Amino acid sequence: MVLFNAAQSTKKVVNVALVGPGGVGTSVLEQLSKLEQFKLISITNSKGTYFNESGIPFASAKSELAKASPKCLEKEVIPALAKQQPCIFIDNTSSEDVAKLYPVALSHGVHVVTPNKVGFSASLSLYNHIKETSAASGAFAYKESTVGAGLPVISTLETLLKTGDKVTKIEGVLSGTMSYLFNTYSKSGKNDDILFSKLVSDARDQGYTEPHPGSDLSGSDVARKLAILSRHIPGLENALPDGVDSVDVQSLIPAGLDGDISPEDFLSGLKNHDAHYESLRKTANDNDSVLRYVGVIDAASGKIKCGLETYPSSHPLASLTGSDNIFLFHTERYGARPLIVQGAGAGSAVTAMGVVGDCITISERV
Repeated sequence: MVLFNAAQSTKKVVNVALVGPGGVGTSVLEQLSKLEQFKLISITNSKGTYFNESGIPFASAKSELAKASPKCLEKEVIPALAKQQPCIFIDNTSSEDVAKLYPVALSHGVHVVTPNKVGFSASLSLYNHIKETSAASGAFAYKESTVGAGLPVISTLETLLKTGDKVTKIEGVLSGTMSYLFNTYSKSGKNDDILFSKLVSDARDQGYTEPHPGSDLSGSDVARKLAILSRHIPGLENALPDGVDSVDVQSLIPAGLDGDISPEDFLSGLKNHDAHYESLRKTANDNDSVLRYVGVIDAASGKIKCGLETYPSSHPLASLTGSDNIFLFHTERYGARPLIVQGAGAGSAVTAMGVVGDCITISERV
């Protein structure tokens, strides 16, 4: 079986090691399989790692995990990857433990690509450790898919800043779940006759929310994305010493439902707050406005926050539909009208596209 064909291309073969072959990981494997410059040499799940420096077929990579054995990523896998340069460590998990290993990989000269938000939205000490180790070793750490999945959000922000533009504010709907909920619940003109609790329950049944809807309604996902973006903006690099925990977050979890309760009890309790959300919706609608859960980075004031806001029907956020994300970049160059990036901000295929795009960028730079 041909694992890759370097003979037909002048492109350098880049080894990849994948951690987390779940939904996104599976899509990453499928997309990488179509690119001849990549060779899979390691795959890791919660049970162990299968390592083969000769190459692992992308198509059968998950089944090859039957050969996996418990291995320590820090002391066994990463040192082995360091001997197979150039190599990219792809973390498709949401694990803090794996994120803490990025400096280890980078110090070994192994590049890092990830959609995992934890490491880049964590404490400033970990974030700086990742940055400093990358700079010292020359190994790259790419994270485009941590914000907006496959949307060019971080790369757009970096291009604006590198070309000398000044970002004054970033605002937008940064969560696919929050987008779907409020695009459905609060529309310009006549609204559907649906209770907020019923909408959340239906969204859960359709897979728009996490198994426990409280994970989405807490606002923590939006806060993590704000932390990641804000650390690129001059003057705000050190604004969030505790990362996501330093963001001003308005949680939509009502008092009494923020404890350790089951999803079913959470949804049942949410019914007691339908009148509150109906009142908010009616007030917005009476003023020709809509409700949107937004994240805002205000460079001038230094405020970084997320919460439920009202926007006039003429505003770009009011016309959002489905579960799309939308990012508005207000800058000196884009003063009259903001630069807008909009599209699907969640889903395995588009998130994997962001991951693979970063891998391609690294392959072109090594």
